[in-house]
Amino acid sequence: MKFYSTNNVNHQVSFKEAVFNSMPQDRGLYMPMSIPRLDDKFLNNLDSYTLPEIAFHVAKNLLGDDIPDKDLQSIIHDAINFYAPVIGLEESVYVLELFHGPSLAFKDFGARFMSRVMSYFLQEGEKMLDVLVATSGDTGGAVALGFLGVPNTRVTILYPKGKVSGIQELQLTTNGQNIRSVEIDGTFDDCQAMVKKAFTDPELNKEFRLTSANSINIARLIPQTFYYFNACAQLLKEGKDRVVFSVPSGNFGNLGAGILAWKMGLPVEHFIAATNANDTVPEFLKSGVYYPKPSVQTIANAMDVGDPSNWVRIQDMFKTDPQQLKELVSGFSYTDEEDVEAIEKIYSNYHYIACPHTAIAWQALKDWQQDQPTGRVSGVFLSTAHPCKFPDVLPKHISRQIVIPEQVKTLEGKNKHAAALGTDFESFKTYLLDNK
Repeated sequence: MKFYSTNNVNHQVSFKEAVFNSMPQDRGLYMPMSIPRLDDKFLNNLDSYTLPEIAFHVAKNLLGDDIPDKDLQSIIHDAINFYAPVIGLEESVYVLELFHGPSLAFKDFGARFMSRVMSYFLQEGEKMLDVLVATSGDTGGAVALGFLGVPNTRVTILYPKGKVSGIQELQLTTNGQNIRSVEIDGTFDDCQAMVKKAFTDPELNKEFRLTSANSINIARLIPQTFYYFNACAQLLKEGKDRVVFSVPSGNFGNLGAGILAWKMGLPVEHFIAATNANDTVPEFLKSGVYYPKPSVQTIANAMDVGDPSNWVRIQDMFKTDPQQLKELVSGFSYTDEEDVEAIEKIYSNYHYIACPHTAIAWQALKDWQQDQPTGRVSGVFLSTAHPCKFPDVLPKHISRQIVIPEQVKTLEGKNKHAAALGTDFESFKTYLLDNK
């Protein structure tokens, strides 16, 4: 399969090149030349397949012969070795738990698949691969664990000072080996802008073999489709064949993956883009005017994105019918106060503990359902991170009930190691050149 730039359909590359040169020089993002529709036999019998089997079928159709079947199966079985259960909370309300991987966030699907694909394509004796990643919270931890110890790779993580949780920061700054962290005195948007600028800087590209581990990398996007198919498979086993997904959204890779799955034939009736106060996309869906703005800090920090990179991919999938996008996707945004209230409601109603991102997706689903005729459509909201990552955000009587996973306990007592920089790109460039 060839992949093209969203800024120039004539700029086409192989999957391998799209993975390693994650952002084209024209500043577009890579998309598959064609989005294959999966066969009806597979779609109608999703419930008879395991998650790894679903993942292989989906990836094979998107990648073609870029990776031989046996190797692709091996990559998937190694990367996707945890589960993603759909849990019913009430009639027509389900939660898709995506935090059962090693970093306790949905980013494990993309980061682990991508790191193994890169390792597969890396040849002995090739120039070291420098992976740059900007994180608003969970991406960095997933990428760090995905690449930790991978030969001939080095990961540099940029994160905004004071805008990630304590546990998230430990996941970013305590790995050592081939993982290093840079604390930026700014916002996630600043971090993301610095990473993007690095990819188009001639001197850095001459000196380093740069690639991205953010969701702008197509190898992050593809595996995120897997859990949408798998969620529908689990619902089919319960006789549920109509579904709506409510997706907590920041950089919009998660929603982009869901829409890509829909384009491949997954029978989703509607998507809900649920955001915090960073409401660029919900406002666009209401007004038709896309107006990126500086991000604002919220308690749902992984969604603090004012100019989401992956929105161009979503718009690209609807370039021949923009109106269809507005019919398929609804947008909702919430304040921190509304977010905390949702956390309280979820705990009170179901005795279920949700992280602040998950709570926003639940509230958006409930608000959307209020305006819909009662029927048999199953609403699924995505739980993107384990609540233990946000003990200072959750109300005390709820946070005290969290069962702390072992991988979090092992972080306690470790020392933080991170360089400190401002938002000036030249300072970041100098850091990279001085620490080759």
